[in-house]
Formats: sequence, C-alpha cells, structure tokens
Amino acid sequence: MPEYDYVVIGGGTAGSVIASRLTENPDVTVAVIEGGPSDVGRDDVLTLRRWMGLLGGELDYDYPTTEQPQGNSHIRHSRARVLGGCSSHNTLIAFKPLPSDWDEWETAGAKGWGAVPMEAYFARLRNNIVPVDEADRNAIARDFVDAAQAAIGVPRVEGFNKKPFHEGVGFFDLAYHPENNKRSSASVAYLHPFLDRPNLHIALETWAYRLELDGPRTFDGGNPRATGVHVRTKDGEEQLVTARREVLVCAGAVDSPRLLLHSGIGPKADLEALGIPVVHDLPGVGENLLDHPESVIVWETDGPIPENSAMDSDAGLFVRRDPRARTPDLMFHFYQIPFTDNPERLGYERPPHGVSMTPNIPKPHSRGRLYLTSADPEVKPALDFRYFTDEDDYDARTLVDGIRIAREIARTEPLAHWLKREVCPGPEVTGDEALSEYARKVAHTVYHPAGTCRMGAQDDELAVVDPELRIRGLDGIRIADASVFPTMPSVNPMIGVLMVGEKCAELLGGTA
Repeated sequence: MPEYDYVVIGGGTAGSVIASRLTENPDVTVAVIEGGPSDVGRDDVLTLRRWMGLLGGELDYDYPTTEQPQGNSHIRHSRARVLGGCSSHNTLIAFKPLPSDWDEWETAGAKGWGAVPMEAYFARLRNNIVPVDEADRNAIARDFVDAAQAAIGVPRVEGFNKKPFHEGVGFFDLAYHPENNKRSSASVAYLHPFLDRPNLHIALETWAYRLELDGPRTFDGGNPRATGVHVRTKDGEEQLVTARREVLVCAGAVDSPRLLLHSGIGPKADLEALGIPVVHDLPGVGENLLDHPESVIVWETDGPIPENSAMDSDAGLFVRRDPRARTPDLMFHFYQIPFTDNPERLGYERPPHGVSMTPNIPKPHSRGRLYLTSADPEVKPALDFRYFTDEDDYDARTLVDGIRIAREIARTEPLAHWLKREVCPGPEVTGDEALSEYARKVAHTVYHPAGTCRMGAQDDELAVVDPELRIRGLDGIRIADASVFPTMPSVNPMIGVLMVGEKCAELLGGTA
C-alpha cells in the first residue's frame, strides 16, 4: 500500500502548484494522482495556438449540460485530462482577480482572502505572464482595439495586471513564451523543472474514484478523518493510496464535488436516494455552480485575415455599464475566427473568413447545481447551470447590451472597413426580445465552472470548506481549486486558481 505525507488528487492548475511547493522540502513526500497522461513532449498540448484542437478530443473529459430551457442545452464543458489540467488546455488568458473580487470573497465569509492579503500570492507565481507579443498582434485585432476605444470611449490598457480597472480595451496578458508559442501552464512552470525530485511521485492515467475515511474518533469528539484515496490505474489495477498528513482534493469544479459525493460526502437525501452510504451530511456539495456565459456575434470579413496570432483571441474589452458597479459588468473576447459552432445549429452558415465578438457576463446572477444521477463513479455527473434563470433577467439583458455595443464597434473605423456583413444574428434582428432569444440560444461557455464546494464561514451551512480550505466536519482533507470560489471573479479565473494553490501550499507550510 503506497503511503505519502500528502496525496494531491488532480495534477491540474492548483494541484501542480501545491505538489511543487510541498516538495521543496526534501523531507516531505507527495503523490499526485492525475487521471490523464503527461504533457511533456506533447506539442499538441504545449503549443498554445493549438488549443481548439484539444476540445472534445482524447484529453477532454467533455461534460454535457442538462436541458437548459432558458439557454443552450448543447453546451459541452471541456475539462482537461492531462497533466497541468485546464492550464494545459485553455487559452492561458492571465488576469489577476480584481481587488473587489477578493473583497467580495471575504464579505462572503472567506476571512483572510481579501485583496490586501491575496496580493502577495500573485508575485509568487512561477508562470511567465506577459502581454501578447507585438509579433502576435494581428492587424484586425489592433483595429478592434482602436475602434472600441473610439466607439465606447474606454481607455486603452497595456498590461491589464498593472493596476485595477473598471473599463478598458487592449491585448490580454497570457501565460506563454512568445518566442515559440509554448505554454507557461501550471505543469510547465511548477512541475517540469522538478520531475526528478525523489520525494515527488506523479501517478499518471490513474483515476481517483473514492476517498478513504476513518470513522469519528469518539473518544475525543473528533471528526471523521480522510486517510487516502482509492484509485484505478490505466491497467485496471485498484489501489488505496494513503496520506500520513493530509489529502488535498484539486480535481476541479466538476470532479472535486463528484469525488466527494461518491465518497458519501454531500446532501444526505440525495446520497440516500442513490444508495450511496452517507459518511458526512454536507448539503453544499455541488451547489452554487457558477460560470461565465457568453454569446457571439459574427461578421464575415472582406477576405482572409493575417495569420499572426498568439491563440486567435488575443484582445478584449471591458465595460462598466452601471457606474455604481465595483467591477466591469460586460466583457468581450475578440476572436480572429468566425466562431459559429452554436449559430450553425440554428441554420446560420460559417463564412469563409470572419471574426467574432463574444459578449460575456463577468458577474452572472444565475446559479446552478451539480448532482449525481447514479452511484456508479463511471457515470458523469449532471451539470445544471440554470443559465439565464435569474429573476431580474440581468444575465440576458447583459448579452443584449453586449450585442448592441459590438455592433457600434463594428460600425467604427478602423475596424469597419474589414467587415463585409454581419452573419449572425444578422442586421435584421434588432428588438430586445429577438436579440435576447438569439443570444441565449447560441450562448456558449468559456469553460469557467466554479463554486461547487464553496468557501465560507464556519456557521454557513452551505459552505463546504472553511477559510483554511478544510472540509467542514472532516479532518485531514482540504480542497484547492475553482470549486472553492464563493463567487465568480469578474475576469478569467486561471490566475485566481493558481493563487488558491499558492495560498493552500502556504497553509500547509509548503512555501515561504
């Protein structure tokens, strides 16, 4: 029976950070349980611009969405099955969460996670975070930036991480190496340089399916304690990997709650209905499912677009429509490709050459839920994001406003001369109701599920972890990934997940 000081379940964004930091101490042994293969030497993974080829492929767990009466029921949520997790799979857009994002967490009960204490963790990150290189700045993306600044009156931003912002347009910061377009993912930055550490064991293509828990220590009134995890190797061999100190669950916002539920940790009634023995009644597991939904408006361009790019969505726009808002309340990615996967389902045709703007909801009001439909760990959980179900219709109205702003930018030079025609929704679609119906039916995800094991105060019955990331009512186990987010940051969340990993490592004594 293999035994280590710490067992990290998931070699993804946060898990890579934690394993690296803990093994800086040569006297500490760490096992990383990773369901996918290594990314070492894999150009299909390590080359950033090839990210779209990973969607739905062999390295994607590819989770479906339940029926969404108010939105798009065909959304597939990519979750990476490879070392580095989603940082080996995504576009590596690198935003430090805004101060108000962290302060919102503290207000929600995550004591010690406010903007002032969290600032230090960004400086510790090992990733190479740089603005999109000048050589990768496509001419049409440059003209989008100029047109947005002229049309909307927002400031141009050169380096979104230099200072907090409410509005702005510019090229993103990315975690990449511009000279060869290679990723600076969590695995590249935190694991690749240290793979020869004798105290670091990475078990690849090894799937964790149930936690091992000892009963409560009744003699001292203690809690049940996590002592390890049951895993299945690529060859089908089943093992129990045990932890002398702690088990660290870093499997992401889908697979962390999934693992807890199959281990008997979650809402008692739901577990009993599936015949799963209840170990710990914890009603918040799987609740508070968050995402950044966005829609798309597509134009055909008058001919091909120049080839240079970092990852085909290199620039973006933030708008604050409500001057009282503490953060941007509308965001756009500018895609240098016609992004028509969902519109084609409604009968639209992909143009030979085109671009897209994707209005995105930084602070969505809708909340969803993840739950099991079977006691069989092989059966994927149900993801019901409940898109556009907020009572005040804020989410849908945000997308309608976004389409109108996108059209205003498209009419403005120097972008306007590139655009031949609006493909979808099409210039004839103008009313609020029609725009809302279109925006919701073609809505997609930018793969930011979060919140399903949210952090909160000790007296918060729906909080799954406390501010030290410990699962409430259990000993010897913490969660560190996007599932602990109490609320959604208003920016792309990857850097926030890396910072969660750095803070978790510090809580464990694994970094200075």
